[in-house]
Amino acid sequence: VQLQASGGGLVQAGGSLRLSCAASGSILSMGWFRQAPGKQRELVATITRGGKTNYADSVKDRFTISRDNAKSTVYLQMNSLKPEDTAVYYCWGINSRNYWGQGTQVTVSS
Repeated sequence: VQLQASGGGLVQAGGSLRLSCAASGSILSMGWFRQAPGKQRELVATITRGGKTNYADSVKDRFTISRDNAKSTVYLQMNSLKPEDTAVYYCWGINSRNYWGQGTQVTVSS
């Protein structure tokens, strides 16, 4: 299974971005992690095939994860972006093993 992410970019604080990630095969849970310079990779949000979601406290009420099972695609709508959201965002998926997509850079300017 391959994961293809898209949608990163540069945005001002308070702005919005939408990330997408398409899987080439069947995936159970999908989600997003991020890694800022000098920091460990951290969970942002995950969603099960049935639609159960989980968010990091730092993004609750600002980010929304969703998925289209027919398209094997997961989305991350990011609103009210802050400079501390700046990171490389990685798409993640799992069935019998973990899969990672290529990172997409999100930069939020103050």
